[in-house]
Amino acid sequence: MTAINYYEINRRCLPQSFGHLRPQVIPVPILAKIKSNLRGGVYTFLLVLSLLVAGVPCSAQDGCYSRLDQDTLTIGNQFIERKFIWNKGNVITYSLSDKKGGKVWFNKLRSPDFYIQAGTALQNGHYEVLVRKEDAIHIAEQETVISFAIGALDVRRVYRVNAQSASIACETYLKGQPAGMAGERAANAVDQKNIEFAEDMKVDVSAAVLDQFKLDGFHWQVKAVEFFDVTDWNNNLVLENKFIPYRKKGYRGNLLFAHNQEKEAGFFFLKEAPGAATQLAYGGQDFTTEFGHFAVNGLGLNAGDVRQDDWRKAYTVVLGVYSGQEFNQLQALRTYQKTIRKNEPRRDEMVMMNTWGDRSQDAKVNERFSLLELEAAAKLGITHFQIDDGWQQGKSPNSALAKGSFTNIWNKPNYWKPDTVKYPNGLAPIVKSGKALGIEICLWFNPSIQHDYADWEKDASAMAGLYRTYGIRTFKIDGLSIPNKQSEINLTKMFNKVWSETANQAVFNLDATAGRRGGYHLFTEYGNIFLENRYTDWQNYYPYWTLRNLWQLAKYVPPEKLQIEFLNKWRNTEKYGRDPFAPSGYTFEYLFAITMAGQPLAWFEGTGLPKEALQLGALIEKYKKVQHDLHQGTILPIGEEPSGKSWTGFQSVHKDRGYFIVFRENTPDGTGILETWLPEKVKIQLKPVLGRGKPMIQTTGRKGAVKVALPAINDFVMYSYTILK
Repeated sequence: MTAINYYEINRRCLPQSFGHLRPQVIPVPILAKIKSNLRGGVYTFLLVLSLLVAGVPCSAQDGCYSRLDQDTLTIGNQFIERKFIWNKGNVITYSLSDKKGGKVWFNKLRSPDFYIQAGTALQNGHYEVLVRKEDAIHIAEQETVISFAIGALDVRRVYRVNAQSASIACETYLKGQPAGMAGERAANAVDQKNIEFAEDMKVDVSAAVLDQFKLDGFHWQVKAVEFFDVTDWNNNLVLENKFIPYRKKGYRGNLLFAHNQEKEAGFFFLKEAPGAATQLAYGGQDFTTEFGHFAVNGLGLNAGDVRQDDWRKAYTVVLGVYSGQEFNQLQALRTYQKTIRKNEPRRDEMVMMNTWGDRSQDAKVNERFSLLELEAAAKLGITHFQIDDGWQQGKSPNSALAKGSFTNIWNKPNYWKPDTVKYPNGLAPIVKSGKALGIEICLWFNPSIQHDYADWEKDASAMAGLYRTYGIRTFKIDGLSIPNKQSEINLTKMFNKVWSETANQAVFNLDATAGRRGGYHLFTEYGNIFLENRYTDWQNYYPYWTLRNLWQLAKYVPPEKLQIEFLNKWRNTEKYGRDPFAPSGYTFEYLFAITMAGQPLAWFEGTGLPKEALQLGALIEKYKKVQHDLHQGTILPIGEEPSGKSWTGFQSVHKDRGYFIVFRENTPDGTGILETWLPEKVKIQLKPVLGRGKPMIQTTGRKGAVKVALPAINDFVMYSYTILK
C-alpha cells in the first residue's frame, strides 16, 4: 500500500494557519476512497488541503516542486518538469518538459525507468519530499524520495532538483536480498541474425537499467563522450562518438547527448561515475540506444555488493533538457555541474605551487627549504604553497631518502605528523610565514589503502588534526585505488568526516594520474582535480599537449575544477635539442597563460627559477583580479584544437559579456579567425585584460567568428568582451 507524507511534501508552503499540523501518512487508495465518499464541506476542505499541500511548489522562493496526485508524480522547477506514472513506486516516465523552450516529450515505454530484476511483484511504495538546506559546499536542493520493494530487495530512488539547473539527478540505493540482478552486457550486433521479419528485430533486455525512456522520432543525432584519466599513461583524455541511433547497441562514456533534428532540442544523460575503464561491476557499456529509446546502464555494484541492513548506492544519473543548438546543450550541462560544489573565491580559487615538479621528490623538503620556497612564491604571486610527499614522519614508496611503504600505515601512529628532523618546530613556522606573505599552506596526503580503506576514520582524523593545529585545509589526495564498492564507501565517509570536522572548509586536490580513481565525474563535490604529472626530466612536458588536454576537457568538464601545470622551462633544455615545441621556445608568461582557464599549478621549485622568471609575478597579480569572474562564466573551447600550430583558446560566457583567452601557436598567420560561442552578426567590444592585444569593436562572423591579431608566434591575449546593444 502506497503512502504519502503530505506534511513533509510541502511543509514550508502551508499557510501559518496550518502550522499546527503534524505529519500525516495517508495511504493513496484510502485517500481516493475517502474523496469518493465524502460530500459537502468536508470534501471541499479535504480537496483544498490536498491542493495546498500536494499541488504547490515546495518553496515559493526556489521554485522547486514535487507532488503525487493519485497515480501521477510530478517533479520540476522553472526550467524542467518530469512526470511519472506512480506504478507502486517503481515509476514510469510519462513526459519530460523543457519549460523555457516550450518542448514536451512523451515516453512511449510502459515499463519502469529502473530495471534490476524481473518477475516479482512491487510492494511497500512510499513517497516523501525533503529539503537539503544550503551550506558552505552545497546550494539548497529538494529531494523526492521514493522507496519500494521488489521481493526481498528494497529500492530507494532520490530525485534531486535545485532552482538553478534544467536537470534532475537521480540517486539509487539498494538494500536486502536481490533474487538475481540483471546482467550488464547487451547483446552484440554481430551475433544477431539477418532481419527479415519484425520478430527478428527484438533483442533480449538483459542489462540492468538506471534510467530510460523512449521518445518519438527517428531523426536523433547522438553523441557519447568517453573520458580517460590515469594521465601518467594517457595523453588523449576525451573520445567523442557521434552516431544516429539504429538497432539496439551499447556505448561507453559518462555523457550522452541526444539532439532531435525536427524539434531542434534534446536532452543529456550524465552518469556520475569513474571513466568506463575503471567503473565498478562494469559490463562494457554505459548507454544503450535503439532509435528513440535511450537507457543508462551500469549500476556500479553487483548482487554481492548489496547488504541486508545497509543501503548501497549505485551511480547517480543526471537528466537535463535544452532547446537550441550545441551551445545550449553544453550550457545546460555546465549549469548543473556548477551546482555540485560552490566555487568560493577565498577557498577554491588558487594559484598553487607544489614542491614535486622538479623531481627532487622528498630530498629537499624541510623547514629551511619550505621557508625559502615561500619567499619565491610570494614574488610570483602564488596563493597556495603545497608541500608534497616528504613533510610527514612516515616514508612513502616514492621517497628518495628511504624505502618507505603505505602498508599498515597505522602501525606507525605518527606517520602523518610532521617529520621531527625536517621540521623540528612542526609546521607552525611555515604556516606563520605563509600567513605573513598571504599564502595558504597545503599538504599531500595518501589515505591508508589496506582492507578497503578500513582505517578511513584515522585518516580523516589525521587531516582534521592538521586543520585544528595549523589551519591547513587543502590536501592533495594521492595513491587512491577503488577496486570495489566498500573502498568507494569508505573513501566517501573519509571525505565527509573531514568536512564535518573542518566546518566544510576542507578542499581536496584529487590526483587523477594513476590507479582506479574517481575520474572527472565522481567525488567532484570534494574539491578539484590534479590532472597530470608532466616533467621536463622525461621530456613529456610540451606546452601544447597541456593546452590540448585542457581544451578538450573544457567542453565537458568545468575547467575551473582542473589543476593545470606549468613548469620551469629553463630546466633540461638539452634534452629537447632543437625540438620546435620545446618548453624553452615559449615565454614563461605564455606557459602560465595556458593554465588560466583552469586552476594554475606551478609545478616546480620556486628556488630553482632564474631571476628573470620572477617577473611573471606581475602577470599573476593581474590574473588574480579577474580569476574568479572568469571562472564564474561557462568556459568552453574556441578556435582550432591546439596542435602547436593553431589559433586556439577559450571563451568564458556570462550574460551579454565574458572573456576570450586567445593563443597564437607557432603559425605564420599573424591574424587568426576563431569560431566562438557568440551568435552571428553581433557587435562586440573587446578590451585587453592580459597579454598583448589592442582594444577593438567588431561584428561576429559565421559561427560567431572573431578576428584577433598577435604579431609574434607563441603569444596570447585575454580580452573582456561586451555585447553592444
